[in-house]
Amino acid sequence: MLADGSRPARVEDVHELALVMPHVTVEHGSRDNLVYQVGGKSFIFFRNPRPDAVDPETGERYHDVIVFWVASKADKQALVQDQASPFFTTAHFNGHPSVLLRASRVDELTRQELAEQVQDAWLSRASARRAAAWLSAHPPA
Repeated sequence: MLADGSRPARVEDVHELALVMPHVTVEHGSRDNLVYQVGGKSFIFFRNPRPDAVDPETGERYHDVIVFWVASKADKQALVQDQASPFFTTAHFNGHPSVLLRASRVDELTRQELAEQVQDAWLSRASARRAAAWLSAHPPA
């Protein structure tokens, strides 16, 4: 537990938090990777190893990349430019409204921070009606 009573996030939390959002379906990608969708639109998915996301020292492809949609370019920049943030991007995602997170670094976030990121990802892809209903039931603190 951290001083504020929260705990470090776990990969299992990504799954749990995505599944509690309304109208979520789970698809399986080309290598059986999980893809969380709302209204047929992906908002989080576990990415297959790709040549654009590699260990800078070994050149080995990362096998644990999770993609989160974001609402705007400004939101993306805020997450990837913060040196303390575990979120990153690659040239492949230039212009794409998403950020990447290695599963091995999920614990650098608290469960609450991860919950906010999952909710923001869902909100960025949900229909306006669904997003408004969810926000009405969950006003910001």
